Amino acid sequence: MFHFDYLTENTCSKVISFDLDGEIVKNIHFLSGCDGNLKTIPLLLDGWTVDQIESKLSGIQCGRRGTSCSDQLAKAVRAGLIASKDPNYKSPLEEDIDE
Repeated sequence: MFHFDYLTENTCSKVISFDLDGEIVKNIHFLSGCDGNLKTIPLLLDGWTVDQIESKLSGIQCGRRGTSCSDQLAKAVRAGLIASKDPNYKSPLEEDIDE
């Protein structure tokens, strides 16, 4: 199991955290944002693959932000999958702690 933290851009949520079991996404958690929506998304998507999440959520926009928490999740799971294959990957949250 690989844990990944994604720093979001242009959304109310600040960080999306989840675990990857191969390409299966589990334990999705959003830090900050619209409480009801961000509790619902993980319940619906837990156990989906990276490809399934990308195909359903990529490009969804929230107002004039040009993105949304859902769109950011689609980006996050792809970034997480890439990071899971990099033996030198270090979480940006760990880097903040080290500085």
